[in-house]
Amino acid sequence: MAPREYWHPVRPYFEEYGIVIPQRPGFGTCLADPAEISADEVLDREVRYVQTLADTVDGDPILFGHSYGALTAVEAATNVAVEAVLAYEPAVLPDGYRKEADLADRMATLIDEGERQEAVKRYIEQVLHPDGIDNLDTWLAEWPVWPDCIELAEEVVRMNRAVEQYQLPAGLDVKAPVLVMTGTNGPDFLRESACGVHKALPHSRLVEFDGVSHSGPGEAPERIATEVDTFLRN
Repeated sequence: MAPREYWHPVRPYFEEYGIVIPQRPGFGTCLADPAEISADEVLDREVRYVQTLADTVDGDPILFGHSYGALTAVEAATNVAVEAVLAYEPAVLPDGYRKEADLADRMATLIDEGERQEAVKRYIEQVLHPDGIDNLDTWLAEWPVWPDCIELAEEVVRMNRAVEQYQLPAGLDVKAPVLVMTGTNGPDFLRESACGVHKALPHSRLVEFDGVSHSGPGEAPERIATEVDTFLRN
């Protein structure tokens, strides 16, 4: 649910490329679909959006996605020509974890009770700070998307339902090379899933960044940009 500003730290490292940072459908000012869109349609909606964008630009683009955006980029690349895919911790749940996942339900219950802020906090605690955080309110005060993301609570629920419903296939038909990235300080299940996505791809490389969390592109832009540059040049 990060805004375009999330990518500002990493942008200077890719000045040699033409950069397009789209606003995800349903987030920010890009509200092309009705609010009642079902979780079943969320991923398909965003994949079509990325595929349309890829078909619009000149040449074959490089897709760079983080979390749910990384899953979207990989899925989009199964049906559109791209030069490469860069995927930081795709939002895929291992089977055992997925069967027990209930974040979307817990968030929805809090929203129904009028606790929208608490609902989004549950997402932050489980995905961004799975090992706990001493003072969440202090951290939130410095988080660029807070408190605006509270208005997106329902969309975050739909996004999480889509993640909970998604089952990684045994093989992903992506012809382009894919760089799958993960960090040691993020959720264990996302590191496991990064390995699963890597194995499901015919042409991929897996890189793990020591001491980096799920917010890798914004947290360690230079390290990630260096690895990306090496991957693209080779």
